[in-house]
Amino acid sequence: MSKKSCEIKKHKTSIGGQAVIEGVMMRGPEKIATAVRKPDGEIEMEEKPIGKGRKNKILKLPIIRGCINFFDSMILGIQSLMYSAKFFDIDDDGNQVEEEPGKFEQWLNKKLGSEKATTAVIYIAVVMSLFFSVGLFILLPAVISEFFRGFIKNHLAITIIEGAVRIAIFMTYILLVSRMKDIKRVFMYHGAEHKTINCYESGEELTVENVRRHTRLHPRCGTSFLLIVMVISIIIFWFITITHPILRILVKLALLPVVAGISYEIIKFAGRHDNWFTAAISAPGKWFQHVTTNEPDDSQIEVAITAFKAVMPENKEEAKW
Repeated sequence: MSKKSCEIKKHKTSIGGQAVIEGVMMRGPEKIATAVRKPDGEIEMEEKPIGKGRKNKILKLPIIRGCINFFDSMILGIQSLMYSAKFFDIDDDGNQVEEEPGKFEQWLNKKLGSEKATTAVIYIAVVMSLFFSVGLFILLPAVISEFFRGFIKNHLAITIIEGAVRIAIFMTYILLVSRMKDIKRVFMYHGAEHKTINCYESGEELTVENVRRHTRLHPRCGTSFLLIVMVISIIIFWFITITHPILRILVKLALLPVVAGISYEIIKFAGRHDNWFTAAISAPGKWFQHVTTNEPDDSQIEVAITAFKAVMPENKEEAKW
């Protein structure tokens, strides 16, 4: 088969996903599906439509869509994690354990009702995740870089130091987490998710045999996005010349949505094109995906295929990236 015919069959899709506990969440143009391999070996799947609010044309404008997508992905990710986690509260005999809700959960159920309480828990989890991420990857590097201002007067040098510290903290965090046994399995499902998308984009039928042959690296991975965020933050934060340290940090926090929006546009461009420039952009993220993804087994690939097929539109153009 000629190189030209292979390129014709290549289809860049907007379908993406996330690994969860013993499963994969996939998000298509019309719905979201989370497939989980239960302890008894069966695949359980939850499907739900994409909310109308997510289809608003204003939310699809450049930069804005990246910022919205960042927060939306966090919410969907936590929802999917909560769904997958409920299958693994089991005892030594393999029976489901019904845990009593905590006092805070009981209070929420009483005040809001069970459905609204669940939504409240999700948003609380998102806020806590944001506080943790901002504190570890934004505030801590900013505070550390402030110590260098006493003997380094070059603003660009301080900005680069802050960015280098941020990237170092991120990589150290991922490397430490990747050593955990449960996370290793999540990273295997992460690999299955990427392999399935790569197989689909190559125009092949979604079978375990076909998916297995594809790479577990993908340019649209969240790992690549986070690394681009850190690089873009170095560039944008360089323009912040405010001398007051607290005010400078507050301005950086206010600019985070802009950083996320620009980073999204870059990764979207890299995902749409195949050339030396986009290869260079994607290279650091793909390199780090060797840590955040592991080779999956056939049963994990089957779960990823199940989730993908549930959101795959009949017309490929509806999910064009």
